[in-house]
Amino acid sequence: MSGPANEEVAGGREDIALPQYPDSLIKSILRSVKTIAMVGASGNDIRPSYFAMMYLLNKGYKIIPVNPGMAGKTILGQTVYGALKDVPAPVDMVDIFRESKFAPEIAREVVAEKDRLGVKVLWMQLGVISPQAEQIGEEAGLTVVMNRCPKIEHGRFSGEIGWMGVNRRVIDNRKPLLFGRGGSVKNNCH
Repeated sequence: MSGPANEEVAGGREDIALPQYPDSLIKSILRSVKTIAMVGASGNDIRPSYFAMMYLLNKGYKIIPVNPGMAGKTILGQTVYGALKDVPAPVDMVDIFRESKFAPEIAREVVAEKDRLGVKVLWMQLGVISPQAEQIGEEAGLTVVMNRCPKIEHGRFSGEIGWMGVNRRVIDNRKPLLFGRGGSVKNNCH
């Protein structure tokens, strides 16, 4: 899936267009992925990566934290690895929780380990946009997603984000349809 493109804008500066992905692609990824290596996971319970990791663990995903400063320790009961080369297989998706400037090098590491680990998806968190990392991943046959959070996307598609006070523009007291399971907001009239 091709994402952002560089374009010249008024003033002669270069901006990056925000990537757009069809909901069907995001849903497919979240349904098929079982194990996620989270590069840049933090043991600090006020960091976004900590919240994302806790949420995804609670939703049944296996999360393998990668953080060289915490190698050998644990985050939320999960052993932390210092580098992707140390992570045990299988890994379906690598989630980059680092600044955009680090994404190309991490993408190269993912490509170097993709066959051993079985990686199919390179995902970059909110605010992480790197056309270079995208190109590295896509040229290696990976599905690449940038500037998205799997926690937020899961919540959005499961309906939980609506339970958390986000305006869905729907007045409904029924539990939303969760990835095709659970409660239903469909009209069941015959």
